[in-house]
Amino acid sequence: MSTTIRSEAGIRYALFAGLSASFVGVGLARFAYTPLIPALIGAAWLTPAGAAYLGATNFAGYLAGAWLSQRVAAVLGVRRGLRGALLLTAISFIACAWPLSELWLSVWRFIAGFTGALLMVLAAPGIVSRLPASRRGIASGVIFTGIGLGIAASGTLLPLLLDYGLRNVWLGFGALTLLLTALSWQGFQDPPLAPGLPVRPPRQNLRLLRTLYAEYALNAFGLVPHIVFFVDFIARGLDKGIAVGAGYWVIFGIGASVGPMLGGLLADRIGFRKALRASYALQMIVVALPIFDVGPFGLAVSALVAGASAPGVVALTIGRTQELLPSEDARRLAWRNCTLMFALAQALAAYLLSYVFAQTQGYAILFALGAGALALSLVLDVALVRDETPSAGP
Repeated sequence: MSTTIRSEAGIRYALFAGLSASFVGVGLARFAYTPLIPALIGAAWLTPAGAAYLGATNFAGYLAGAWLSQRVAAVLGVRRGLRGALLLTAISFIACAWPLSELWLSVWRFIAGFTGALLMVLAAPGIVSRLPASRRGIASGVIFTGIGLGIAASGTLLPLLLDYGLRNVWLGFGALTLLLTALSWQGFQDPPLAPGLPVRPPRQNLRLLRTLYAEYALNAFGLVPHIVFFVDFIARGLDKGIAVGAGYWVIFGIGASVGPMLGGLLADRIGFRKALRASYALQMIVVALPIFDVGPFGLAVSALVAGASAPGVVALTIGRTQELLPSEDARRLAWRNCTLMFALAQALAAYLLSYVFAQTQGYAILFALGAGALALSLVLDVALVRDETPSAGP
Protein backbone atom coordinates (compact mmCIF):
# COMPACT_ATOMS: atom_id res chain seq x y z
CA MET A 1 0.00 0.00 0.00
CA SER A 2 1.17 3.53 -0.72
CA THR A 3 1.69 5.76 2.27
CA THR A 4 -1.13 8.27 2.64
CA ILE A 5 0.02 11.88 2.40
CA ARG A 6 -0.85 13.51 5.71
CA SER A 7 0.40 17.09 5.69
CA GLU A 8 -1.51 19.80 3.88
CA ALA A 9 1.73 21.16 2.43
CA GLY A 10 2.59 17.71 1.05
CA ILE A 11 -0.89 17.32 -0.42
CA ARG A 12 -0.77 20.74 -2.07
CA TYR A 13 2.65 20.15 -3.64
CA ALA A 14 1.66 16.68 -4.88
CA LEU A 15 -1.49 18.15 -6.44
CA PHE A 16 0.56 20.94 -8.04
CA ALA A 17 2.91 18.38 -9.57
CA GLY A 18 -0.07 16.43 -10.91
CA LEU A 19 -1.66 19.62 -12.21
CA SER A 20 1.60 20.55 -13.96
CA ALA A 21 1.76 17.11 -15.59
CA SER A 22 -1.74 17.45 -17.05
CA PHE A 23 -1.10 21.11 -17.99
CA VAL A 24 1.94 20.14 -20.05
CA GLY A 25 0.99 16.63 -21.17
CA VAL A 26 -2.47 17.45 -22.51
CA GLY A 27 -3.17 21.16 -22.06
CA LEU A 28 -0.09 22.15 -24.08
CA ALA A 29 1.32 19.06 -25.82
CA ARG A 30 -2.04 18.23 -27.35
CA PHE A 31 -4.50 21.11 -27.11
CA ALA A 32 -2.16 24.02 -27.87
CA TYR A 33 -1.98 22.73 -31.44
CA THR A 34 -5.67 23.37 -32.13
CA PRO A 35 -5.58 27.20 -32.22
CA LEU A 36 -2.31 26.99 -34.16
CA ILE A 37 -3.89 25.22 -37.15
CA PRO A 38 -5.18 28.34 -38.96
CA ALA A 39 -1.84 30.10 -38.38
CA LEU A 40 0.13 27.14 -39.72
CA ILE A 41 -2.06 27.07 -42.82
CA GLY A 42 -1.92 30.84 -43.24
CA ALA A 43 1.87 30.88 -42.99
CA ALA A 44 2.08 28.06 -45.56
CA TRP A 45 3.87 25.79 -43.12
CA LEU A 46 1.19 23.17 -43.86
CA THR A 47 -1.77 22.59 -46.15
CA PRO A 48 -5.25 22.25 -44.56
CA ALA A 49 -5.14 18.48 -44.97
CA GLY A 50 -1.53 18.35 -43.74
CA ALA A 51 -2.43 20.32 -40.62
CA ALA A 52 -5.27 17.92 -39.85
CA TYR A 53 -3.06 14.88 -40.35
CA LEU A 54 -0.35 16.41 -38.16
CA GLY A 55 -2.93 16.65 -35.39
CA ALA A 56 -3.76 13.00 -35.92
CA THR A 57 -0.05 12.13 -35.65
CA ASN A 58 -0.03 13.60 -32.15
CA PHE A 59 -2.89 11.26 -31.26
CA ALA A 60 -0.90 8.33 -32.65
CA GLY A 61 2.00 9.28 -30.38
CA TYR A 62 -0.39 9.45 -27.45
CA LEU A 63 -1.58 5.93 -28.27
CA ALA A 64 1.99 4.62 -28.36
CA GLY A 65 2.79 6.34 -25.08
CA ALA A 66 -0.24 4.86 -23.37
CA TRP A 67 0.66 1.40 -24.67
CA LEU A 68 4.27 1.59 -23.47
CA SER A 69 3.76 3.63 -20.29
CA GLN A 70 4.06 0.71 -17.89
CA ARG A 71 7.21 -0.51 -19.62
CA VAL A 72 8.73 2.97 -19.37
CA ALA A 73 7.83 3.06 -15.68
CA ALA A 74 9.37 -0.38 -15.15
CA VAL A 75 12.65 0.62 -16.83
CA LEU A 76 13.06 4.20 -15.64
CA GLY A 77 10.80 4.37 -12.61
CA VAL A 78 7.79 6.65 -12.32
CA ARG A 79 9.71 9.67 -11.05
CA ARG A 80 12.40 9.63 -13.76
CA GLY A 81 9.83 8.75 -16.40
CA LEU A 82 7.72 11.79 -15.53
CA ARG A 83 10.71 14.13 -15.35
CA GLY A 84 12.01 12.87 -18.68
CA ALA A 85 8.59 13.25 -20.28
CA LEU A 86 8.38 16.88 -19.18
CA LEU A 87 11.83 17.68 -20.55
CA LEU A 88 11.21 15.90 -23.85
CA THR A 89 7.91 17.72 -24.29
CA ALA A 90 9.73 21.04 -23.94
CA ILE A 91 12.29 19.93 -26.53
CA SER A 92 9.50 18.95 -28.93
CA PHE A 93 8.03 22.46 -28.80
CA ILE A 94 11.41 24.05 -29.43
CA ALA A 95 12.12 21.68 -32.35
CA CYS A 96 8.80 22.58 -34.01
CA ALA A 97 9.90 26.22 -34.17
CA TRP A 98 11.97 25.22 -37.23
CA PRO A 99 9.71 23.67 -39.91
CA LEU A 100 12.43 21.78 -41.73
CA SER A 101 9.87 19.49 -43.33
CA GLU A 102 6.44 18.02 -42.69
CA LEU A 103 8.17 14.80 -41.63
CA TRP A 104 10.25 16.75 -39.08
CA LEU A 105 7.13 18.30 -37.58
CA SER A 106 5.37 14.94 -37.58
CA VAL A 107 8.18 13.26 -35.64
CA TRP A 108 8.16 15.91 -32.93
CA ARG A 109 4.37 16.04 -32.69
CA PHE A 110 4.41 12.24 -32.33
CA ILE A 111 6.95 12.58 -29.52
CA ALA A 112 4.79 15.23 -27.81
CA GLY A 113 1.86 12.83 -27.95
CA PHE A 114 3.99 10.02 -26.54
CA THR A 115 5.26 12.07 -23.61
CA GLY A 116 1.80 13.48 -23.00
CA ALA A 117 0.45 9.97 -22.51
CA LEU A 118 3.22 9.16 -20.04
CA LEU A 119 2.33 12.24 -18.02
CA MET A 120 -1.35 11.32 -18.01
CA VAL A 121 -0.94 7.62 -17.21
CA LEU A 122 1.79 7.82 -14.58
CA ALA A 123 1.17 11.02 -12.65
CA ALA A 124 -2.45 11.01 -11.48
CA PRO A 125 -3.09 7.46 -10.16
CA GLY A 126 -0.19 7.47 -7.72
CA ILE A 127 -1.18 10.87 -6.37
CA VAL A 128 -4.91 10.17 -6.06
CA SER A 129 -4.41 6.78 -4.40
CA ARG A 130 -2.20 8.34 -1.70
CA LEU A 131 -4.93 10.74 -0.58
CA PRO A 132 -7.78 10.06 1.88
CA ALA A 133 -10.77 8.50 0.08
CA SER A 134 -13.01 11.44 0.99
CA ARG A 135 -10.77 13.82 -0.98
CA ARG A 136 -10.15 11.81 -4.12
CA GLY A 137 -12.95 13.35 -6.16
CA ILE A 138 -11.83 16.91 -5.61
CA ALA A 139 -8.18 15.83 -5.94
CA SER A 140 -8.87 14.37 -9.38
CA GLY A 141 -10.54 17.64 -10.25
CA VAL A 142 -7.54 19.69 -9.14
CA ILE A 143 -5.05 17.54 -11.06
CA PHE A 144 -7.00 17.59 -14.31
CA THR A 145 -7.74 21.29 -14.02
CA GLY A 146 -4.24 21.56 -15.46
CA ILE A 147 -5.66 20.52 -18.82
CA GLY A 148 -8.01 23.48 -18.87
CA LEU A 149 -5.37 25.89 -17.63
CA GLY A 150 -3.08 24.73 -20.43
CA ILE A 151 -5.81 25.24 -23.00
CA ALA A 152 -6.61 28.71 -21.69
CA ALA A 153 -2.91 29.58 -21.61
CA SER A 154 -2.40 28.47 -25.20
CA GLY A 155 -5.38 30.45 -26.44
CA THR A 156 -4.29 33.53 -24.49
CA LEU A 157 -0.61 33.41 -25.43
CA LEU A 158 -1.13 32.57 -29.10
CA PRO A 159 -2.29 36.00 -30.34
CA LEU A 160 0.39 37.73 -28.24
CA LEU A 161 3.25 35.52 -29.40
CA LEU A 162 1.99 35.40 -32.99
CA ASP A 163 2.71 39.12 -33.32
CA TYR A 164 6.39 38.16 -33.08
CA GLY A 165 6.15 35.31 -35.57
CA LEU A 166 4.95 31.73 -35.60
CA ARG A 167 8.35 30.45 -34.48
CA ASN A 168 8.06 32.37 -31.23
CA VAL A 169 4.75 30.68 -30.44
CA TRP A 170 6.49 27.30 -30.33
CA LEU A 171 9.43 28.72 -28.37
CA GLY A 172 7.06 30.35 -25.87
CA PHE A 173 5.29 27.05 -25.25
CA GLY A 174 8.66 25.38 -24.77
CA ALA A 175 9.77 28.00 -22.24
CA LEU A 176 6.52 27.65 -20.28
CA THR A 177 6.98 23.88 -20.19
CA LEU A 178 10.53 24.23 -18.86
CA LEU A 179 9.31 26.58 -16.12
CA LEU A 180 6.63 24.15 -14.93
CA THR A 181 9.13 21.30 -15.11
CA ALA A 182 11.47 23.13 -12.75
CA LEU A 183 8.69 24.07 -10.31
CA SER A 184 7.23 20.55 -10.09
CA TRP A 185 10.54 18.61 -10.24
CA GLN A 186 10.45 17.39 -6.63
CA GLY A 187 6.74 16.58 -6.63
CA PHE A 188 6.92 13.19 -8.34
CA GLN A 189 7.63 10.04 -6.36
CA ASP A 190 8.13 6.38 -7.18
CA PRO A 191 5.25 4.39 -5.65
CA PRO A 192 6.35 1.76 -3.12
CA LEU A 193 6.30 -1.82 -4.27
CA ALA A 194 3.01 -3.48 -3.45
CA PRO A 195 3.50 -6.86 -1.74
CA GLY A 196 1.50 -9.86 -2.89
CA LEU A 197 -1.04 -10.17 -5.67
CA PRO A 198 -3.72 -7.52 -6.23
CA VAL A 199 -7.17 -8.40 -4.95
CA ARG A 200 -9.48 -9.27 -7.82
CA PRO A 201 -12.70 -7.27 -7.98
CA PRO A 202 -16.08 -9.00 -8.12
CA ARG A 203 -17.00 -10.46 -11.50
CA GLN A 204 -19.81 -7.93 -11.89
CA ASN A 205 -17.35 -5.08 -11.49
CA LEU A 206 -15.08 -6.57 -14.15
CA ARG A 207 -18.01 -6.36 -16.58
CA LEU A 208 -18.66 -2.78 -15.54
CA LEU A 209 -14.99 -1.97 -16.04
CA ARG A 210 -15.05 -3.30 -19.61
CA THR A 211 -18.16 -1.22 -20.25
CA LEU A 212 -16.32 1.81 -18.89
CA TYR A 213 -13.47 1.19 -21.36
CA ALA A 214 -15.93 1.18 -24.27
CA GLU A 215 -17.72 4.31 -23.04
CA TYR A 216 -14.43 6.14 -22.54
CA ALA A 217 -13.35 5.24 -26.07
CA LEU A 218 -16.61 6.54 -27.54
CA ASN A 219 -16.26 9.68 -25.48
CA ALA A 220 -12.76 10.16 -26.88
CA PHE A 221 -14.11 9.87 -30.43
CA GLY A 222 -16.80 12.43 -29.67
CA LEU A 223 -14.30 15.03 -28.46
CA VAL A 224 -12.12 15.02 -31.58
CA PRO A 225 -14.19 17.51 -33.65
CA HIS A 226 -13.76 20.17 -30.98
CA ILE A 227 -10.17 19.26 -30.14
CA VAL A 228 -8.91 19.33 -33.73
CA PHE A 229 -11.36 21.30 -35.87
CA PHE A 230 -13.30 23.77 -33.71
CA VAL A 231 -10.94 26.76 -33.96
CA ASP A 232 -10.38 26.18 -37.69
CA PHE A 233 -14.18 26.00 -38.09
CA ILE A 234 -14.50 29.43 -36.46
CA ALA A 235 -11.47 31.01 -38.15
CA ARG A 236 -11.84 29.69 -41.70
CA GLY A 237 -15.19 27.90 -41.88
CA LEU A 238 -17.11 30.92 -40.54
CA ASP A 239 -14.46 33.36 -41.83
CA LYS A 240 -14.01 35.00 -38.43
CA GLY A 241 -10.21 34.96 -38.42
CA ILE A 242 -7.53 33.53 -36.17
CA ALA A 243 -8.00 36.03 -33.32
CA VAL A 244 -11.70 35.22 -32.96
CA GLY A 245 -11.00 31.50 -33.21
CA ALA A 246 -8.37 31.79 -30.48
CA GLY A 247 -10.90 33.70 -28.37
CA TYR A 248 -13.32 30.79 -28.54
CA TRP A 249 -10.43 28.50 -27.62
CA VAL A 250 -9.87 30.57 -24.49
CA ILE A 251 -13.55 30.00 -23.65
CA PHE A 252 -12.96 26.28 -24.21
CA GLY A 253 -9.99 26.52 -21.85
CA ILE A 254 -11.99 28.36 -19.19
CA GLY A 255 -14.53 25.56 -19.28
CA ALA A 256 -11.77 23.00 -19.10
CA SER A 257 -10.30 24.80 -16.08
CA VAL A 258 -13.48 24.48 -14.01
CA GLY A 259 -14.86 21.23 -15.45
CA PRO A 260 -12.73 18.76 -13.47
CA MET A 261 -13.37 20.57 -10.20
CA LEU A 262 -17.12 20.71 -10.78
CA GLY A 263 -17.14 17.08 -11.88
CA GLY A 264 -15.14 16.05 -8.83
CA LEU A 265 -17.46 17.91 -6.46
CA LEU A 266 -20.50 16.38 -8.15
CA ALA A 267 -18.98 12.89 -7.97
CA ASP A 268 -18.25 13.32 -4.26
CA ARG A 269 -21.98 13.97 -3.79
CA ILE A 270 -23.73 11.55 -6.18
CA GLY A 271 -21.01 9.06 -7.14
CA PHE A 272 -18.86 8.77 -10.23
CA ARG A 273 -21.31 6.54 -12.15
CA LYS A 274 -24.17 9.06 -12.12
CA ALA A 275 -21.82 11.96 -12.75
CA LEU A 276 -20.39 10.21 -15.82
CA ARG A 277 -23.85 9.56 -17.23
CA ALA A 278 -24.77 13.23 -16.87
CA SER A 279 -21.51 14.17 -18.61
CA TYR A 280 -22.24 11.93 -21.61
CA ALA A 281 -25.67 13.50 -22.11
CA LEU A 282 -24.40 17.05 -21.84
CA GLN A 283 -21.47 16.48 -24.18
CA MET A 284 -23.73 14.95 -26.83
CA ILE A 285 -25.79 18.16 -26.93
CA VAL A 286 -22.98 20.69 -27.02
CA VAL A 287 -20.85 18.84 -29.58
CA ALA A 288 -23.85 18.94 -31.94
CA LEU A 289 -24.42 22.70 -31.55
CA PRO A 290 -21.96 23.84 -34.29
CA ILE A 291 -24.03 21.87 -36.82
CA PHE A 292 -26.75 24.49 -36.47
CA ASP A 293 -26.81 28.25 -36.92
CA VAL A 294 -26.60 28.99 -33.20
CA GLY A 295 -24.74 32.31 -33.47
CA PRO A 296 -21.91 33.55 -31.28
CA PHE A 297 -23.68 32.78 -28.01
CA GLY A 298 -24.42 29.18 -29.01
CA LEU A 299 -20.84 28.67 -30.14
CA ALA A 300 -19.59 30.10 -26.85
CA VAL A 301 -21.83 27.68 -24.93
CA SER A 302 -20.53 24.82 -27.07
CA ALA A 303 -16.93 25.84 -26.41
CA LEU A 304 -17.46 26.37 -22.69
CA VAL A 305 -19.35 23.15 -21.94
CA ALA A 306 -17.31 20.98 -24.30
CA GLY A 307 -14.19 22.42 -22.69
CA ALA A 308 -15.50 21.59 -19.22
CA SER A 309 -16.44 18.08 -20.28
CA ALA A 310 -13.18 17.19 -22.03
CA PRO A 311 -10.97 17.01 -18.90
CA GLY A 312 -13.99 16.57 -16.64
CA VAL A 313 -14.69 13.13 -18.02
CA VAL A 314 -11.03 12.22 -17.42
CA ALA A 315 -11.34 13.09 -13.72
CA LEU A 316 -14.63 11.21 -13.45
CA THR A 317 -13.26 8.13 -15.18
CA ILE A 318 -10.21 7.77 -12.97
CA GLY A 319 -12.51 8.16 -9.98
CA ARG A 320 -14.79 5.48 -11.39
CA THR A 321 -11.89 3.02 -11.52
CA GLN A 322 -11.26 3.78 -7.84
CA GLU A 323 -14.90 2.83 -7.11
CA LEU A 324 -14.78 -0.43 -9.04
CA LEU A 325 -11.38 -1.83 -8.06
CA PRO A 326 -10.04 -2.90 -4.67
CA SER A 327 -6.27 -2.49 -4.97
CA GLU A 328 -3.80 0.12 -6.16
CA ASP A 329 -2.17 -2.26 -8.64
CA ALA A 330 -5.54 -3.01 -10.23
CA ARG A 331 -6.42 0.68 -10.31
CA ARG A 332 -3.16 1.64 -12.01
CA LEU A 333 -3.65 -1.07 -14.62
CA ALA A 334 -7.25 -0.01 -15.21
CA TRP A 335 -6.27 3.63 -15.64
CA ARG A 336 -3.55 2.62 -18.08
CA ASN A 337 -6.16 0.63 -20.04
CA CYS A 338 -8.59 3.54 -19.95
CA THR A 339 -5.92 5.87 -21.32
CA LEU A 340 -5.01 3.31 -23.96
CA MET A 341 -8.61 2.96 -25.13
CA PHE A 342 -9.01 6.74 -25.11
CA ALA A 343 -5.83 7.17 -27.15
CA LEU A 344 -6.75 4.44 -29.64
CA ALA A 345 -10.20 5.92 -30.21
CA GLN A 346 -8.86 9.44 -30.60
CA ALA A 347 -6.13 8.38 -33.00
CA LEU A 348 -8.61 6.47 -35.16
CA ALA A 349 -11.12 9.32 -34.98
CA ALA A 350 -8.50 11.93 -35.83
CA TYR A 351 -7.34 10.09 -38.93
CA LEU A 352 -10.89 9.20 -39.97
CA LEU A 353 -12.22 12.73 -39.52
CA SER A 354 -9.13 14.19 -41.20
CA TYR A 355 -9.86 11.97 -44.18
CA VAL A 356 -13.53 12.99 -44.18
CA PHE A 357 -12.54 16.66 -43.97
CA ALA A 358 -9.98 16.28 -46.77
CA GLN A 359 -12.66 14.75 -48.99
CA THR A 360 -15.55 17.06 -48.13
CA GLN A 361 -14.01 20.28 -46.73
CA GLY A 362 -17.15 20.31 -44.58
CA TYR A 363 -17.37 20.76 -40.82
CA ALA A 364 -20.97 19.80 -40.03
CA ILE A 365 -20.44 16.11 -40.71
CA LEU A 366 -17.49 16.08 -38.28
CA PHE A 367 -19.56 17.44 -35.39
CA ALA A 368 -22.43 15.09 -36.30
CA LEU A 369 -20.15 12.07 -36.07
CA GLY A 370 -18.80 13.28 -32.74
CA ALA A 371 -22.27 13.77 -31.28
CA GLY A 372 -23.28 10.32 -32.53
CA ALA A 373 -20.38 8.68 -30.71
CA LEU A 374 -21.33 10.45 -27.47
CA ALA A 375 -24.94 9.38 -27.87
CA LEU A 376 -23.76 5.80 -28.22
CA SER A 377 -21.71 6.05 -25.01
CA LEU A 378 -24.83 7.19 -23.14
CA VAL A 379 -26.94 4.39 -24.62
CA LEU A 380 -24.28 1.86 -23.69
CA ASP A 381 -24.15 3.09 -20.10
CA VAL A 382 -27.91 3.10 -19.65
CA ALA A 383 -28.29 -0.33 -21.26
CA LEU A 384 -25.47 -2.19 -19.51
CA VAL A 385 -24.67 -0.48 -16.21
CA ARG A 386 -26.94 -1.79 -13.47
CA ASP A 387 -26.38 -2.47 -9.81
CA GLU A 388 -22.79 -3.18 -8.86
CA THR A 389 -20.90 -4.83 -6.07
CA PRO A 390 -18.81 -2.33 -4.09
CA SER A 391 -15.08 -2.91 -4.35
CA ALA A 392 -13.11 -4.08 -1.39
CA GLY A 393 -10.64 -1.81 0.25
CA PRO A 394 -10.43 1.98 0.43
